[in-house]
Amino acid sequence: MKTLTLIKTAIIIGALCIGSNVLLAQPMTQTVVNSANTTVPDGDPTGIASTIDVSGYAAGDQITQLKVLLSITGGYNGDLYAYLSGPGTGFAVLLNRVGVSSTDSFGYADAGFNIILDDNAANGNIHYYQNTSNPGGGQLTGTWAPDGEAVDPVSGAVGESSSSAMLASFMGGNPNGTWTLFVSDLSSGGEPASTLVSWGMTITTVPEPQAWAMGAMGALILLAGLNWRSKVG
Repeated sequence: MKTLTLIKTAIIIGALCIGSNVLLAQPMTQTVVNSANTTVPDGDPTGIASTIDVSGYAAGDQITQLKVLLSITGGYNGDLYAYLSGPGTGFAVLLNRVGVSSTDSFGYADAGFNIILDDNAANGNIHYYQNTSNPGGGQLTGTWAPDGEAVDPVSGAVGESSSSAMLASFMGGNPNGTWTLFVSDLSSGGEPASTLVSWGMTITTVPEPQAWAMGAMGALILLAGLNWRSKVG
């Protein structure tokens, strides 16, 4: 009877610990938005910077997914360069003069974006979005992967380089702190200037990995209990 009591206790403790781990490991998702409503100066590389201050996360919380919401009206899409920087070391190039290539120095003439940027977007990379969706001069919509080309936006490398500066650079970091969206228009023109209407982020996090140790220990206790039971049985 004493042996069986110990086995039952081990199984109960293990189950409780595993249950605690399930609760601790649940991801949390929240969306933060800045209604910037700011004009992007035409043909001015100094551009504009818009910030969002994120707080309330535990020190050990880690980003597992990040999506960027971006709403821009007017302007000439092929003129725009935009990047996101975070409170840590992450850096992602969201737009790098979409449509520009070695054979097209102007890029796409559409006016604006109302998009979600996600590394895993089914539509693929936004740089050549007209290969997938052509807004016919209007505002591009849908979910796209960021441009990611970490090259000088006025160089001949635009449209010909690999996508190395993606949202994945923020994975594992803590969301707390100041996030900055930079947008600039790099070519003067007669069209109405672009306006950054709003931007935001959908952030998914999980607790620090150390919190999972309780669940791992519980699993070991449970397995040990079951093994012990098989031996005495």
